[in-house]
Amino acid sequence: MDIKTQILEATIKVFHKKGIKFTMDDLAQTLGMSKKTIYTVFKDKNALFLSMVDYLFAAIKMSENEIIHNDNLATVDKIQAILCVLPEGYKDLDFGQLYILKDKYPEIYKKVEKHLETGWENTIMLLEKGKEEGVIRDVNIPIVKMMLEASLEQFFQRDILKRNKISYQNALNEVVEILMVGISK
Repeated sequence: MDIKTQILEATIKVFHKKGIKFTMDDLAQTLGMSKKTIYTVFKDKNALFLSMVDYLFAAIKMSENEIIHNDNLATVDKIQAILCVLPEGYKDLDFGQLYILKDKYPEIYKKVEKHLETGWENTIMLLEKGKEEGVIRDVNIPIVKMMLEASLEQFFQRDILKRNKISYQNALNEVVEILMVGISK
């Protein structure tokens, strides 16, 4: 594992323990390396967070591809799985506190938002396949996409999950279940 990946994996661990307010000292201690070494890879915490967003979404895409190529799943099961996919190692992360990003780290929030709005090709392909197979109603796919995006953006814009003590994964599963009941035949 290269040093950048080591730092990103450690960042995820520290985020899990301390939340978004962790310090670079916390990260250095977890890694057993100096902050100076971390700063040779990432110029500051903002750069680290920007890279972490890309890293997490790349992991999500890898998990999506595993779902797409899983021949043991029916199309409707693939759709449900892909809509609520989180890589195994990240399921316990407290994404419910990401609402802090919008005000405190707007550049990072915009990057998360961009990732949420793009990369829908696999999902759209599965929805179209589900319609062809007759397991999905003849729904307007851009509306389904917009509904899920809007729900996820609300999780990142407000403290609704934190206030109601709902994990991001549970909230995502519930939103997807509601969507799936609505679009399934």
